[in-house]
Amino acid sequence: MLNFELYNPTNLVFGKGQIPKLSTLVPQQAKVMLAYGGGSIFNNGIHAQVREALKGFEVVEFGGIEPNPHYETLMKAVEVIRQQGITFILAVGGGSVIDGVKFISAAVKFEGDPADILHKRLLITDLNAVVPFGTVLTLPATGTEMNSGSVVTIKATQEKLTFGGSAMFPKFSICDPSVIASLPKRQLQNGVVDAYTHVMEQYLTYKHEAFLQDRISESILQTLIEIGPKVVENPTDYALASNFMWCCTMALNGLIQKGVPSDWATHMIGHELTALYDIDHARTLAIIAPSLYTVMFDTKKEKLAQYGARIFNLSGTEEEIAKQAIQKTVDFFHTMGMNTKLAENTPDFAKTADFVEQRFTQRGWLGLGEKQNITPAKAKEIVEMSYDTY
Repeated sequence: MLNFELYNPTNLVFGKGQIPKLSTLVPQQAKVMLAYGGGSIFNNGIHAQVREALKGFEVVEFGGIEPNPHYETLMKAVEVIRQQGITFILAVGGGSVIDGVKFISAAVKFEGDPADILHKRLLITDLNAVVPFGTVLTLPATGTEMNSGSVVTIKATQEKLTFGGSAMFPKFSICDPSVIASLPKRQLQNGVVDAYTHVMEQYLTYKHEAFLQDRISESILQTLIEIGPKVVENPTDYALASNFMWCCTMALNGLIQKGVPSDWATHMIGHELTALYDIDHARTLAIIAPSLYTVMFDTKKEKLAQYGARIFNLSGTEEEIAKQAIQKTVDFFHTMGMNTKLAENTPDFAKTADFVEQRFTQRGWLGLGEKQNITPAKAKEIVEMSYDTY
């Protein structure tokens, strides 16, 4: 097992009827920015619940944070905070709103060009240099409610970039599984596949001696396979909803990544597809992952075979199980409503592979993956295979 440090200060408040606790979770005397997305929180009653819980606080609202939050929009919120002396931010929404608020938190007091936070993938560690924030989660998927990572899109340059750091954990996150009842089927499908791929990025690498981490990862994968199709059809079933939400959080709250190698190349390539074509994040993962496993088959074969045997009960030679495991993963993605061919998601893909290779080279991303062996040329090969293979 690799050496590691585990630090996660987020107070996770899980279950039904927890929003009223905002009155004690938000610091007393705080001037609050209430940040949200396109307005679904008005339709499902969450906005009214949040405002009721924040009676007595001075609240400034900032709406319109996009899916794949735009740097340009977030900087408008930064200016509002600076001008109005806001001392606490409350993100009410899904992963995009929460990721956006993390960037806002970091940018307000940043000395220099805030875009450098993204371009240089900075680690923000000074708690005195950020505006504290909490979250009310409305869409399970990304795990950002209990981690310190963020992904932001710079619309002007069509870049989707990451940053993080120990100062970027939410102070608290309220997670009420009943909120998923009003979500569209597509968003639920995306959430299941997003969480599944998060686990795979930390699990499907190479064999190691962190046995417990593998078993925890496998249990999340098995649970998502079991409940994923059901929760999409029955989002009002609290048992399904609560297990779905908890899987999404556990998939990326840092626990299963400790002591093990991790990959994340599927995400790095997938981010380019979202930035270029505005394809839903989870759907880019479903497009790229099977092709990445195939192109990198020789270095992932042992772990693919373990995955196939333990998750899908496959038998045969190591190579046979590993190949079948990729197809079983594709089958699951299809069950979850994913189109796994790039050609099915956009008619404009002919130059995508060249674009990804050039962009990775320009950024100096010369070796991604758990073994740093996914070169820009390999990334191009993966994207080419994703056109119509699976």
